[in-house]
Amino acid sequence: MSGADTVPVVLVTGALGAGKTTFINGLLAGDHGRALAAVVNDFGAINIDESLLSAGGRPVYGLKNGCICCSLQGDLLRTIRLVLSIGRPLDGIVIEASGVSDPRGILEALLDPVLGEAIRLDSIVAVVDAEEHDAGDPLWQAQLRLADFVVVSKAEAAGPDAVRALGERLAGMGKQVVFGTSADDGVPPEVLFSGLARDRHLPPRAGDPHRDDGNFVTCEWTAAAPVALDRFQSVIQQLAPALVRAKGLLSVRGRAEGSYVFQLVGRRASLQRAPRPVEGVELVLIGRTGTFDAAAARALLDRELGD
Repeated sequence: MSGADTVPVVLVTGALGAGKTTFINGLLAGDHGRALAAVVNDFGAINIDESLLSAGGRPVYGLKNGCICCSLQGDLLRTIRLVLSIGRPLDGIVIEASGVSDPRGILEALLDPVLGEAIRLDSIVAVVDAEEHDAGDPLWQAQLRLADFVVVSKAEAAGPDAVRALGERLAGMGKQVVFGTSADDGVPPEVLFSGLARDRHLPPRAGDPHRDDGNFVTCEWTAAAPVALDRFQSVIQQLAPALVRAKGLLSVRGRAEGSYVFQLVGRRASLQRAPRPVEGVELVLIGRTGTFDAAAARALLDRELGD
């Protein structure tokens, strides 16, 4: 298969809660005339991102129970082959990397010679939270190291001084092509899907692999019935100091009755109406090993919100 016949791939990486799903959703829903599919992965068995993205009507394929960059490399290859076999013409595939891992593993998979006959990696995009990023984190540095482009998210919340400082930091890392997430300064799809995939070679590892699931622990919790909003908020307030990321879909009873998407990143939490009805609760909590007690969190959720 010639380069012109191969399906272009865009790889989206970034830390937990950086805004990868929001960026991909915007790309899938964009008025660019491209037929796109997405492959996404959540850290844990409950794939919240798959649910949020598939609400837009585009084909979305979720990988569960692991890290897309490492333990699920084989699943990634099989899923891409599935995407390519669906029978409808595709103008591109967007792959979301796990927020807890070095995306080098995906790059290794995508450079598979057999897969290279059907796809080409056009670009790697790193999404960076303007307010909550940790520039000293080796994992953050590893994600930026491979990126062709950087998208800065949540700039409004961070403020102009923080955004300016981040821009200077990125420039110091050699990242000169930086975009925002608004319609005015977002990355044009024709830049991502350039058709001019560069000859990629794996860079040497900088020290030990920066994976790592072992640095994080996850708590997955579900309930069949709706929950009271005030009790849910009370539980999250108790758990929040030990969390780096949380997300979920929940049905609320009482005065605020309805379906909601819950997001927590660092110190910021939000609750927004869900794009489609939700039954019960699906919740994923992520914290650092040694700080977050998943068993205690599950017990608190069972006690306060269980059926």
